[in-house]
Amino acid sequence: MISPEKHNRMANAIRFLAMDAVEKANSGHPGMPMGCADVATVLFTRYLSFDPKNPLWPDRDRFVLSAGHGSMLLYSLLYLTGYEDMTIEDIKQFRQMGAKTAGHPEYGHASGIETTTGPLGQGIANAVGMAIAEKKLANEFGSDLMNHYTYALVGDGCLMEGISQEALALAGHLKLNKLIVLWDDNGISIDGAISLSDSTDQHARFRASGWNTLSVDGHDPEAIAAAIETAQKSDKPTLIAAKTVIGFGSPNKAGTHKVHGSPLGADEIAATRKALGWAEEAFVVPADVLDAWRLAGLRSTKAHKDWDGRLAASPAETKAEFTRRFAGDLPGHFATAIGDYKQKLAEAKPTVATRKASEDALEVINGVLTETLGGSADLTGSNNTKTSQTKSITPDDFSGRYIHYGIREHGMAAAMNGIALHGGLIPYSGGFLIFSDYCRPSIRLAALMGIRVIHVLTHDSIGLGEDGPTHQPVEHMAALRAIPNLMMFRPADATETVECWQIALEHKDRPSGLALTRQNLTPARTDYEEKNLCSFGAYELVSASDAKVSIFASGSEVEIALKAQQMLAQKDIPARVVSVPCFELFFEQPEAYREAIIGSAAVNIAVEAGIRQGWDSFIGSDGTFIGMKSFGASAPYKELYQHFGITPEAVVAAAEAKLA
Repeated sequence: MISPEKHNRMANAIRFLAMDAVEKANSGHPGMPMGCADVATVLFTRYLSFDPKNPLWPDRDRFVLSAGHGSMLLYSLLYLTGYEDMTIEDIKQFRQMGAKTAGHPEYGHASGIETTTGPLGQGIANAVGMAIAEKKLANEFGSDLMNHYTYALVGDGCLMEGISQEALALAGHLKLNKLIVLWDDNGISIDGAISLSDSTDQHARFRASGWNTLSVDGHDPEAIAAAIETAQKSDKPTLIAAKTVIGFGSPNKAGTHKVHGSPLGADEIAATRKALGWAEEAFVVPADVLDAWRLAGLRSTKAHKDWDGRLAASPAETKAEFTRRFAGDLPGHFATAIGDYKQKLAEAKPTVATRKASEDALEVINGVLTETLGGSADLTGSNNTKTSQTKSITPDDFSGRYIHYGIREHGMAAAMNGIALHGGLIPYSGGFLIFSDYCRPSIRLAALMGIRVIHVLTHDSIGLGEDGPTHQPVEHMAALRAIPNLMMFRPADATETVECWQIALEHKDRPSGLALTRQNLTPARTDYEEKNLCSFGAYELVSASDAKVSIFASGSEVEIALKAQQMLAQKDIPARVVSVPCFELFFEQPEAYREAIIGSAAVNIAVEAGIRQGWDSFIGSDGTFIGMKSFGASAPYKELYQHFGITPEAVVAAAEAKLA
């Protein structure tokens, strides 16, 4: 038991590290760490199960700082509890170039940072994904190997963002009772009092979504402890509203928005030192306080050792599977299964929509990989993301491998990030490409973090037809291709589809999107090729050493390019066709390969049922683009292609005009 005096000194260590780091950087948010120091101290010294010496222990509790602007709270905790890669020098370098201590916590920069946060609401939605992963893996491997809590510390901003409703509704529905959300209920945002903009009864909102809710004084350690213990026993996820004072301890700024996002200033820090009885200079933590924190960091050493023993005593097959999956490695027979399937496709030559080709590929993939966890935002029948192996997960049965996310693209995409970050599972989900706009913030963060999540994005162009321009994505491929480290695939047939799936699964360090058609496509590849040609990003489908015309195309428009090439051949105009399933992978190829694929034909034409942006990298600014310059329209898809001039005849006419 920690005495009230010791607790106060330990909490004050957080407060002063935070305010000193922000002051030195002349930038940052000291108010939230100062206000939440008591809550964090109770959680980290009494309840959180973690091991700073082995930070990737799979069964550790997860702590997500959803209110990422309060990053100095987390950095202080990591330093104080003894994470070796968070030193006092790192604290002093807060917000500086190359520092681990970025303005908002960034996954991968330092141990103990479970996810990148800052965009408000993302953290709580990530935490929902982590809790889903824990419950799923506990069902699969048993509570001896997977039995931990997920805690998320959120602010008012996290709860105002719309993504929070999607996330908490999903969590309540799935009865994620080991998810505990700690709300820094300080009543202040950047503009001032929360009452300026919001009067929501958050307790009623959470309860309506299937949560247990509690209220405590966020500066009363025993009340905080009692609430956490109550939450741990709940059969529902729990919201603990901790009433706090932002900037606690600051004589002149506590409880105001002035302490939210600005340094306190030297005079106010001096006054705060006096008010809280903290005599030490900046960045100095008294030895007895640091020792107490380091002991807190060792609290779970025995629990971790006991867990290691249980893993070691597990059946060899279970131990090997668990270890492989948390390493993120695919089984050795995965590539063989893909190769065998490609041979079958070369023989069968199916004419199918790539969304159906994706389903067929997933039938093979899900049979080989036990770690895939599928889902859809209420579009299962349209996305084709459910296979024979993926029984639906229900609130009372997590033995399945398929999540019905409901119409919650925002929450789904962020939860997928949480699932991937937790480890042991590879999440994929389905939606329409047009609704990638709703997923985009989470997709961007997945790319920033470098994590393996896979988005199946069907109905990828005007080819979806009658649903019209509200559902026809024209700018979305360009918009998604603009995200660094995201692989966007647009396969042309069944063979390219399975190759794109293989690439997405084999890359541990980046997310992927597969843009797939609603309409059937004639096979572009009819011969078996052992090599994964899509891995080059672009490759020659039809070569011509004397080509006068190079036609570049992706997805459904490869079929148009091939027909145009045949029509040009009949006119004695030699042309070559290049399939471009993935811009990003192409631009990562060696220069010599890229130059060879671009070629030296007099005329370069690109064909894609989207906007031109990005294609000039292939065809040059003087090249011809056959595609969309406007939004689509509501009509049968074949009529739309004719109406917008995306046809073989249009390609031929453009080539002839350039050659004339």
